[in-house]
Amino acid sequence: MINSVITGSGHYLPNRIVTNEHFIDYKFYDDNGEIIAKSGEEITRKFEDITEIRERRYVEDDLNNSDIATKAAKIAIEKAGIDPEELDYVICAHNFGDIDPVARQIDIMPSISAKVKHNLGIKNLKCKPYDMTFGCPGWIESLILAHQFIQAKIAKKILVIGSDTLSRAVDPHDRTAMIFADGAAAVVLEAKEDEHKYGILNHATLSYNGDEMNYLVNGSSLNPDYVGSIKNINMKGRKVYEFVLKNVPAAIKELLDESSLSITDIDKILLHQANAKMDHAMIERLYKLYGIGIPENVDPMTVQFLGNTSVATVPTMFDLIKENKLAPHQFHANDKILMASVGASMNINAVIYQFDK
Repeated sequence: MINSVITGSGHYLPNRIVTNEHFIDYKFYDDNGEIIAKSGEEITRKFEDITEIRERRYVEDDLNNSDIATKAAKIAIEKAGIDPEELDYVICAHNFGDIDPVARQIDIMPSISAKVKHNLGIKNLKCKPYDMTFGCPGWIESLILAHQFIQAKIAKKILVIGSDTLSRAVDPHDRTAMIFADGAAAVVLEAKEDEHKYGILNHATLSYNGDEMNYLVNGSSLNPDYVGSIKNINMKGRKVYEFVLKNVPAAIKELLDESSLSITDIDKILLHQANAKMDHAMIERLYKLYGIGIPENVDPMTVQFLGNTSVATVPTMFDLIKENKLAPHQFHANDKILMASVGASMNINAVIYQFDK
């Protein structure tokens, strides 16, 4: 049988560390366009209490999204031990392309994946660059697409990247700006012939495109006098929170049921790192569906020190654990892990992955 197997992974974290103290002098506005009459210290303290985010990484001004995507890709390719010319596809998940650090203009032509292919020096004309814009679940959806290409026998080696520079897409007058951050991560997914099944075992995607479309959009600043970028990330936090708790645990259980697995068969759950409160609540509701308690160290987290890097959260966490850089978490032979995400549009997806024996 043909298995879809991750043979190399890598990530890039910007050098610029931004703590919550950075936002103390910001002027935040409410949804009515009024200045929030609270001190910066009070706002940032409450923010950290809820999200647990204490710091995040912002990309340097001389780097673009395609640059950090390339950095992560090079590491993944090196670890996989392959020649980049052997790649059949370069798939890059992102939400805003390259964003000019001054003008905040979004640039998606050429595509990010094409820029990465160029940066890697790939001359193979049959290596196709694809971009995936699917909200925060974009990297997992790219992994699913790569898996489908491999299972259809139209590809053998695929580079799958998740990269975003959200610090350049936020409204500086919206408190949710403190959630978002920058980062990139990548994996090489390869076709491996074997008599036993491992790698990607199953996957699922659900897309809610009704009123949910308005929960996370590009909108104008909460500050009516803001003269910066015309469009910024605009999130209805309460709506997103309620949607996630109602739908994500149930979607994960449905996937496990279809795979003839229980939550007790899963060794690690790598959730999209949106904010700690929401992720904790998702895990609690998921295990509640099975009527059992939450095992220790089943759900690693990085949001506290990396923030929400959108498409990069799950593959970054995967690589950190693979490299034993997120203690006490480790992957072991034959482990089954579940990777799941939720985000704009609203999309939910998940992949069950098993390491080789």
